[in-house]
Amino acid sequence: MKTLLAVALCVFAAAPALAENKEDQRLAAATTVLQEIMSAPDKGIPQPLLDKAYCVVVFPSVKKAGFIFGASYGRGVMTCRTGADFSGPWGAPSMMALEGASFGLQAGGQATDFVLLIMNEQGASSILSSKVKLGADASAAAGPVGRDTSAETDAAMKAEILSYSRAQGLFAGVSLEGSTLRPDNDANKDLYGKTVDAKQVVLGGTEQIPSAAQPLINLLQQSTPRRAA
Repeated sequence: MKTLLAVALCVFAAAPALAENKEDQRLAAATTVLQEIMSAPDKGIPQPLLDKAYCVVVFPSVKKAGFIFGASYGRGVMTCRTGADFSGPWGAPSMMALEGASFGLQAGGQATDFVLLIMNEQGASSILSSKVKLGADASAAAGPVGRDTSAETDAAMKAEILSYSRAQGLFAGVSLEGSTLRPDNDANKDLYGKTVDAKQVVLGGTEQIPSAAQPLINLLQQSTPRRAA
């Protein structure tokens, strides 16, 4: 009995650390995905589009639950530029959840990374406020690929969200229409140690950047320090 009690106490004592580590791991994975995509020599997110983006969302290792027709669920992170006109440095992140049917993932456990660029203030505000259905509540399109690709494409000019995927080394623009995007409030509570409003954290600047998120913020700050007009 004493042994069981000791084990139980250890589990409860370790629970906060495990939760913290889980969110730290998500932030680290998102940083790695974005760094690898941005460092690709030829294929990648066009720099002009990244410079025009208001926010960036990264979902590392999204997998399909089930065979062929199973639904998919991904956990990621979103950060936006600070300032009234989104021209300031990158700020504190919100944990996010991506849900939808398939995303074109293959059976057999293949994981896909997703990167989304939020191209205007309305898109950022709506995503951080509630669950948003891409293509219905917010306009979305597959993002153009290539370092030298012009930002002045039809997709970039019209869509609130541009989306990309990477699977088995292949990076491409991908349509996520029909999927839903929402703040992961439970994960935000774990990350910040209290219940927080995702919109206030990201757009209101109410929280300090967690240390685990600093590498991601530094990466974006070095790559695109100010938003292009």
